[in-house]
Amino acid sequence: MKIVRFSHNEAIRYGILDGTDLVTLAGDPMYAGYDTTGERVALSDAVLLAPVIPRSKIIAVGRNYREHAAEFGNEVPAEPLLFFKPNTSVIGPGDAIVRPTQSQQVDFEGELAVVIGKVTRNVSADDALSHVFGYSIANDVTARDLQRSDGQWTRAKGFDTFCPLGPAIETEFDPSQAELVARVNGDEKQRAPLTDMVHGIADLIAYASAAFTLLPGDVILTGTPAGVGPLSAGDVVEVEIDGLGILRNIVRDA
Repeated sequence: MKIVRFSHNEAIRYGILDGTDLVTLAGDPMYAGYDTTGERVALSDAVLLAPVIPRSKIIAVGRNYREHAAEFGNEVPAEPLLFFKPNTSVIGPGDAIVRPTQSQQVDFEGELAVVIGKVTRNVSADDALSHVFGYSIANDVTARDLQRSDGQWTRAKGFDTFCPLGPAIETEFDPSQAELVARVNGDEKQRAPLTDMVHGIADLIAYASAAFTLLPGDVILTGTPAGVGPLSAGDVVEVEIDGLGILRNIVRDA
């Protein structure tokens, strides 16, 4: 089931994608459950938004693909390397990634996003996947020069528009059968099976939940494969994952 968040007639709602229609929902699927309303909206009449704006946090994982760590001359960490992105960095499909004036190199990083579905604290890896609401696509946009100069990653990863999410949350998805591909202006830049992750999804959830409570709607970005690179104003960047669709964003200067 693909759940989307959309705007229609100046109202923001959730819906279930059903062919060319959206079955509208009453309630918030991540936080309080939902019912169908009986109303349908043509997909062509709706504007898709980021499928979730986390009320709590976005947790991201660095260097979780060996070849990506190697392309920057880094070792793969023995344990997951976690950092946060603010919820104000989230944008949806079709929205513009804005290159801030403070940075001369803004990079794309295509990633699988995991959306948490219930309160999760000290969960075991064996039970971790039962706490997942669904999966989506993310782009962990990074001001690479600021990442190097700051010595830590908060500013470089946290600018407004630096976390595109979407287009939907798929509740029935098998990451072991999927591949991630990223393109800039139609040219392929990244391609890797999701099974290339060093630390798998269940282990990431268990590791993070041992440090801080995960809440419904929290998002975990699971790391990016090799092939990341810079974006210029006017570029169109796409991240595609089998079964989840294509997250497409344009790029512009501030």
